[in-house]
Amino acid sequence: MKVAVYSGSFNPLHIGHLAIMHHLTQNEDFDSVYLVVSPKNPLKDSIDGSSAPERLEAALKAVARHPELRVRIDDIEMHMPPPHYSVRTLEALREREPGNEFSLVIGADNLVCFREWKDYGRILSEFGVIVFPREGYDAEAAKESLEAEGQGRYRIILADAPMVNVSSTLIRQAMEEGSDISSLLM
Repeated sequence: MKVAVYSGSFNPLHIGHLAIMHHLTQNEDFDSVYLVVSPKNPLKDSIDGSSAPERLEAALKAVARHPELRVRIDDIEMHMPPPHYSVRTLEALREREPGNEFSLVIGADNLVCFREWKDYGRILSEFGVIVFPREGYDAEAAKESLEAEGQGRYRIILADAPMVNVSSTLIRQAMEEGSDISSLLM
């Protein structure tokens, strides 16, 4: 089975995440999407790991409202010691489910800084990534640079998907200002 691993803090899950999950389950060659709520991203200081159980519960409720998706919430990182590196999560999934083929889902913003990720070359060669567009990021240039470095070993797919200009950061800011963000949530 081909599985897209969509990992993040999802604080909160929003319509941009929903659009990506729809695209993965309807337009790409994946049998399933595993939505992995990460307790704490090692590259971000803004998310407190103690909020992970609440974010996991919110993700379960949000995905339950969309039965048309082939998405499963996976709490694997909740049972792993920090730091929560994507390579370790992918390895743990492969060990748990050796018959499945896993690929990591990222945004173009992450692709341009992918060299900062732990064992990024292993992720690209052993698992591969599917990259979604983000405003202001040149995914094509980042892909070309990484592929030149990988000399044919790296698997990078740029998703032909619409760009949804919403982020969890902007939603959290709007919430702090008292704005109605209900139309942006999943």
